[in-house]
Amino acid sequence: MAKRDYYEILGISKGAGADEIKKAYRKMAIKYHPDKNPDNKEAEAKFKEAAEAYEVLSNADKKARYDQFGHQAFEGGGGFNGGGMNMDDIFSQFGDIFGGAFGGGGFSGFSGGGQRRVKGSNLRIRVKLTLEEIANGVDKKIKVRRKVQAKGTTYKTCTTCHGSGQITRITNTILGRMQTATTCNSCHGAGQIIDKKPTDADEQGLKIAEETVSIKIPAGVVDGMQLKVAGKGNEAPGNGISGDLLVAIEEEAHETLQREGDNLHYDLYVSLPDAILGTSKEIDTVTGKVRIKIEQGVQSGKILRLRGKGIPSINGYGRGDLLVHVNVWTPKTLSKQQREFFENMREDEHFTPKPESTDKSFFEKVKDMFS
Repeated sequence: MAKRDYYEILGISKGAGADEIKKAYRKMAIKYHPDKNPDNKEAEAKFKEAAEAYEVLSNADKKARYDQFGHQAFEGGGGFNGGGMNMDDIFSQFGDIFGGAFGGGGFSGFSGGGQRRVKGSNLRIRVKLTLEEIANGVDKKIKVRRKVQAKGTTYKTCTTCHGSGQITRITNTILGRMQTATTCNSCHGAGQIIDKKPTDADEQGLKIAEETVSIKIPAGVVDGMQLKVAGKGNEAPGNGISGDLLVAIEEEAHETLQREGDNLHYDLYVSLPDAILGTSKEIDTVTGKVRIKIEQGVQSGKILRLRGKGIPSINGYGRGDLLVHVNVWTPKTLSKQQREFFENMREDEHFTPKPESTDKSFFEKVKDMFS
């Protein structure tokens, strides 16, 4: 089922500012919060949907990419894995948004009665793609070195916070007794500490392992775009959440094609005899070679447009074109016989320039390219 528009989910316009986005999310999250809707799967789904929308729209970089490319900006691993996140994940990321609406941040779905789940660090890699791969979309298998929990590592309840992940302090003030809660320094909020670990594990019970990760890259991605594969970054100790794998797209230069947005450009050089007599030429496209017809008398600078032979729009709105730029190649050296022929043709009426109304100027051709 197609995803709903993030702005529609939060009931805001595309021009909404950060405060309006936060306010709209808080309203939705409180409305569908599991404490208010126990055992209600529909409310839980809407709660997660709102969290997904807020996760993207509250981040300036992600919001800009979403505004430009829509949901496809985050394909290739799911982007924000909202549908697969559990309530602990959402509370650990956005718990502060609720303030004191539900008992000062203690949620029934929040494991350990206030314990937060530590998230592993993200990993970043660059993936080089050919123009053909970008045009058609591709599944890539990449070897990634990531931290994972070492086999044999066990954890036990933190003796400092007794598994809550927080240290509560009560202070007597002139206003009365005040209670404050801070993250436990011993377990850093995880509620667990290492019990046993193998010798090859680090102090957190993690070790480096190589894993092959499948990355689905949609057609139409652009150089510099970043995709996210959820949960394929470094693991966290104990019951923590794995970080994400951030995949930066790098477009490799093509031998004969130049990309401009969703359109492609191809420089076709034809000889003077071919330009005069007409011919057919085989050219490259991102889906294979095609043969095109060159009409007799073609002028240098003419642009042939092959519709639909460019790059698919990442938004799913059609496909760009392939623009073939015809360049008539003028020889720099001639034989004596060839020179005599062209000397005789210098004053011939057939070789005298006679532009027709259909022969557009350079500026008109540039204008047509962008129309």
